[in-house]
Amino acid sequence: MAVVEAEVSGGVGHIVLNRPEALNSLNGAMIDGIRNALDAWRDDDAVASVLVTSGSPRAFCAGGDIKAIRQSVVDGDHDAGPQYFAAEYDLDELIANYPKPYVAVIEAAAFGGGLGISIHGSIRIVTENAVLAMPETAIGFVPDVGSSYFLSRLPGRVGRYLALTGTRITGPDALALGLATHFCPSEVVNELKADILAGTDIDEALERHTTAPSSTELSFDAEAVAAVFEKESLVDIIDALECDTSWSRTTKTQLATLSPTSLMATDALIARGADSTLRECLDRELRMATWIITEPDFAEGVRAVLVDKDRAPQWKPLVLEMVRPEAFQQLL
Repeated sequence: MAVVEAEVSGGVGHIVLNRPEALNSLNGAMIDGIRNALDAWRDDDAVASVLVTSGSPRAFCAGGDIKAIRQSVVDGDHDAGPQYFAAEYDLDELIANYPKPYVAVIEAAAFGGGLGISIHGSIRIVTENAVLAMPETAIGFVPDVGSSYFLSRLPGRVGRYLALTGTRITGPDALALGLATHFCPSEVVNELKADILAGTDIDEALERHTTAPSSTELSFDAEAVAAVFEKESLVDIIDALECDTSWSRTTKTQLATLSPTSLMATDALIARGADSTLRECLDRELRMATWIITEPDFAEGVRAVLVDKDRAPQWKPLVLEMVRPEAFQQLL
């Protein structure tokens, strides 16, 4: 069974992510499959647009195949990771610059690399069941796939908050923040996809099936995020979380569980991303990813979250004050 199914229907190139046993985590074959389809359809007059969906009800795409990257590091293969990331990031750039409408339908989890193959597209549709996140700081890695570009541009310091904490947001959140362009209720999303694949004009199909979500309130306290995450440094952010509210307590506890090295490197990426092009962000993220997977926190974080699943990583160093920013400054 192909991990990526690609066929043309009604003048639409349909890509189905089909690795359900791994929640569609992107391995090399999936990256190649998506790239090959997009390359073939780019100049094909018989293909007017591209639709990307998932064959799994549990996930759109749970991210990159990070367990395999960790194993290559443990095995001493120092080329596999950078080669994988370079191919993935080039795919993200291709999607961002694709000359035809690229429609991604997110009905469930979209984490990490799943955002790379959706958020860069011209049309991003979410349902109420969509869950989006960049959770890399929990595994000793950094938010990548161009997230230092699209997160740094969100209002009210929300992007810095999402990048550092890995907080999950809802489909309606994504719409309100501009990460998604349309909301489609789950009960009619199959009709929307069928309409598009039947050759219905995309704008007409969107007009017919998309709507405003039942609630437009964000699932997190945007005012509190803006007030806290505008602080100059990570230490200042943590100090600002001393106020006795449920959100501040939860956020402070959340940050305390994450890799200090990842937090410091992530904050630097988001800061630089705000005035960079997408290509500059991707190149910077590649340099940072190549470095950080050789640091002890990466193998340990992936072990704790994805391999042994004990959720008890032993970070080195243990606190932000012991992280050496000079170790990655030259990568920025």
